[in-house]
Amino acid sequence: MSHQWELLGVRGLAAIDETAEEFTGTMLIHRTGSGEPVEAIQVRVKRSILAELLGTLSRLLQRSTRFTPPSR
Repeated sequence: MSHQWELLGVRGLAAIDETAEEFTGTMLIHRTGSGEPVEAIQVRVKRSILAELLGTLSRLLQRSTRFTPPSR
């Protein structure tokens, strides 16, 4: 039986320096439909995965009709 999880946030994603190849932080997740509390999971993420996510999320949000990018 498979469970679905809801990603509530990512906190403290940081690295020692700007050339780092790996970042650490905490993912906040919750099992969909469960009364159980939110879980905080320590994660380590490679730079290549963050770059892949950036591209994927950018394309997804550009296709979303209700998304307005924040002004810089």
